[in-house]
Amino acid sequence: MKYYKLYSDAAGDSLWDEIEVRVEERSFAPPAQAIEISEPEPVKQTMFLRLRSGWNEPIHPTPVVQKLVCLAGRIRVTASDGSYRDIGPGDVWHMEDKVGKGHHTKVTSDLDFEAIIIQYE
Repeated sequence: MKYYKLYSDAAGDSLWDEIEVRVEERSFAPPAQAIEISEPEPVKQTMFLRLRSGWNEPIHPTPVVQKLVCLAGRIRVTASDGSYRDIGPGDVWHMEDKVGKGHHTKVTSDLDFEAIIIQYE
């Protein structure tokens, strides 16, 4: 498993990285069989998000460190260096670019974009 991480460098540019999620087999819900699972991450809150088809926002940094898990639709997220990721169902996007130039997001599907947001602060 992996997720896309968007962060700011010292110059304020937003850049992409792909992070592999480490999972380990362990007993999670006894007496059920052991499963492969990652370490837990403490979070502050979760929300559901909908961006209507055609939605196109101005460039901005993320307000808080957060993860987005896409449920439906597609978006294109462009970092300040011009690189982009197309986020679709099942993709996970981790946002840390709280300072600097930020990123641009646009709904590219005919369907509305629907996601879960998990905030860490």
